[in-house]
Amino acid sequence: MISLPILVSLALLPFTLAQSTDTTLQIAAIEAHFKQSQIVPSLLTSFAPDALLTVNYAGVGDITPGQLLTKEQSAPTPTVTVTPANASIQLTGAYTIAMVDADIVGSDLSKGVNRHWLINGVQITDGKVSNESATAITAYAGPGPAAGSGPHRYVIILYSQPAGFTPPPDLSEPIGVTLFDVNAYAKNSGLGPIVAATYITVEDGTATASIPATSSVVTSTLVAQTTGTKTGTTGTGTGTGTGTGTGTGAPSPSATNSAGALHGFSPITLVFAGLAIMIAL
Repeated sequence: MISLPILVSLALLPFTLAQSTDTTLQIAAIEAHFKQSQIVPSLLTSFAPDALLTVNYAGVGDITPGQLLTKEQSAPTPTVTVTPANASIQLTGAYTIAMVDADIVGSDLSKGVNRHWLINGVQITDGKVSNESATAITAYAGPGPAAGSGPHRYVIILYSQPAGFTPPPDLSEPIGVTLFDVNAYAKNSGLGPIVAATYITVEDGTATASIPATSSVVTSTLVAQTTGTKTGTTGTGTGTGTGTGTGTGAPSPSATNSAGALHGFSPITLVFAGLAIMIAL
């Protein structure tokens, strides 16, 4: 006779797997968005998040990567939640959250970017980013792109904050929006890797200059990309199919089949499938 806790676990297992697959796909999507919008490498040299960052503005709701907002819509401080890619990633300890203006696509960011938000010591409680006991260096200041300058990319980044973190003297006390080298700050203060990030786009008026075009993210290809990136064996070749990983061989058939199959069913259907398996046992 199977015990009740095991029965419950078996029933929820398909839903958990489907949820994990969905989060993985969304993380693959944000990685693709950062490359397509040229945030990587113009602002960040690399970006390999371990979690999904969800930003919610009052009156707008959860934003999608690169969503176009008005200055008014993006003016209030958003709420931020974090979803780990899988159960092995524990969101404990302290973190730093920042938002910077990466300007328009094609901009020279070598002299720095405007800092619109910088909070050290935030905690993640039940998936929500809490700054109740954190240190606000730059309180949230909504986007304010110059009229006619084009669609600015405002990037919100969550860094892990190790015990050895030490902010530089000029950014250890509250200060307003100023020019900022986010990469130098992360390196010199001892911040850990980027855990998660996303971005919004804000434009005031119509651009008076020509803005370089970027190709759109084709989400239908992300299953193959994810499989190629995560399951390929490290080597010098390129992943098979449309994968973007560095695997030398074909993606794991079990990983590919389970991801595709689970993604095609609703969570409720999967739960009932789990119950059916349970009854058969």
